[in-house]
Amino acid sequence: MKLQDLDIIVTAPPAPGWGGRYWILVKLTTDTGIIGWGECYAASIGPEAMTHVIRDVFERHMQGVSPENIELMFRRAYSSGFTQRPDLTVMGAFSGLEIACWDILGKDRDRPVHAMLGGRMNERLRAYTYLYPQPHHDIDAFWNSPDLAAESAVAAVENGYTAVKFDPAGPYTMRGGHMPAQSDITQSVAFCQTIRGAIGDRADLLFGTHGQFTPAGAIRLGQALEPYQPLWFEEPTPPDLIEDMARVAKQVRIPVATGERLTTKTEFAAVLRAGAAEILQPALGRSGGIWETKKIAAIAEVFGAQMAPHLYAGPVEWAANIQLAASIPNLLMIETIETPFHMALIKQTIRVENGYVIPSDAPGLGIDVDEDLARAHPFSGSDLHLNMQDAPCNYAEGNSFVGGAPPLSE
Repeated sequence: MKLQDLDIIVTAPPAPGWGGRYWILVKLTTDTGIIGWGECYAASIGPEAMTHVIRDVFERHMQGVSPENIELMFRRAYSSGFTQRPDLTVMGAFSGLEIACWDILGKDRDRPVHAMLGGRMNERLRAYTYLYPQPHHDIDAFWNSPDLAAESAVAAVENGYTAVKFDPAGPYTMRGGHMPAQSDITQSVAFCQTIRGAIGDRADLLFGTHGQFTPAGAIRLGQALEPYQPLWFEEPTPPDLIEDMARVAKQVRIPVATGERLTTKTEFAAVLRAGAAEILQPALGRSGGIWETKKIAAIAEVFGAQMAPHLYAGPVEWAANIQLAASIPNLLMIETIETPFHMALIKQTIRVENGYVIPSDAPGLGIDVDEDLARAHPFSGSDLHLNMQDAPCNYAEGNSFVGGAPPLSE
C-alpha cells in the first residue's frame, strides 16, 4: 500500500467563524483505494499559498511511500532543505498529511487510531469550551461583558462542562508583548469574579491570553487573577522567548499553559526544560501530527506536565486530538467546539456527552467527512485564518477583543 493521490479542500465555516475563517482539509488516497482525512492548522501564509506548500511536502517526501512509514516521512520533512529544525509552515503541512496517514492505517486494519498508539487509556475525555454568545446575546457587546460571559458559563456548566475558557485581556497586536492597560486588568478581574460567582466551584476557569504581554505585564495581570484560582494562565508572553514565560511561571501562582503556536517535540521540550509551563496545548494540525505529539506527551510525563490539546480549527483536527487523548495517561482535557457546521461536516460522528467526549471505536479517526458539504463552502477571502492587529494597546479608551473571525477591517 502506497500513498498515491492528494486533494486539498479549503472550507469556510459560516459566520461568525467559530474555529477560524477557514479550515484546510487534506484527502489522501492510496494505490489500494483507501481514503484518509487530515487537517493542517497552519496560518502564517494564505490558504492558496499553503495548498502549494502542502502539495510540495506530499510530492517531495510522501508520495509513493507506505503510510506506515510515519517516522521516515517526518524526518524527511523535518530535515528538508538542510534544516533539521522546527519550521512552522512545513510542519503544519506535514501534520495534516500525517493525520491522514493514520486515518488510512486505521481503516486498512479496521481499528481506531488510538488502538495503534498503545490502546485506550481513557474511556471518556474531559472537555472544555470557550464562552461563546448565547442566541439572545448582543454578539458585539458580549466580549466586554462579564455578566453575559457568566450567563454563557452557566449554560456550559448546565450542559456538563467542567471547565470554561475566556480571554478578555486584549488586544492581540503584532507589536509583541506590551504592558496591559489598567482597564484591561480591571476587566479581566471582573470577568473572573463574575463567572466564579455564577458557577461557584462547578467548573474550572481557564484564562486565555495569546502571548500579548511582556513578562512584567503578564506578572501584574496574573497576580491580580490569583484570588479566583484559574486552572491555567494561557500563553502569557509571546511564544518565541521561552525564558520570558518561565519568569512569569515562577512569579504567578496559576499554572501556565502554552503550545498552540509551537511545533514538534523540539520546541515543547525546550518549554519543559525551562520550567515555562506545566500544561501543554499542542494543535495536532501544526505540532507534527499524531505520532510526534504522542512523543511530546511522553516527554511531558517525565516533567509532571499534562496535555490539553488545542482546537481552534475544524472537526478533522478535533478527531485527531481525540484519538491521541484517548491513548495518553497525562491528559488534562481537550478543547471542544460544538457548532452545527462542525458536527454536520463529520455527519455527527463525534459524541459529546455531559461535557465529555466519548472516543469512537470506528476505524481510523472515527469520523465520516461530508466532502460535498466541505466543497460547498469554499473560502474566497484574503484574510488569514486568524489576524493580529497593527494598532498598539489603547491605554486611554480601552481595548475590545472580538471573538470568531471578523473581517480584518474590524
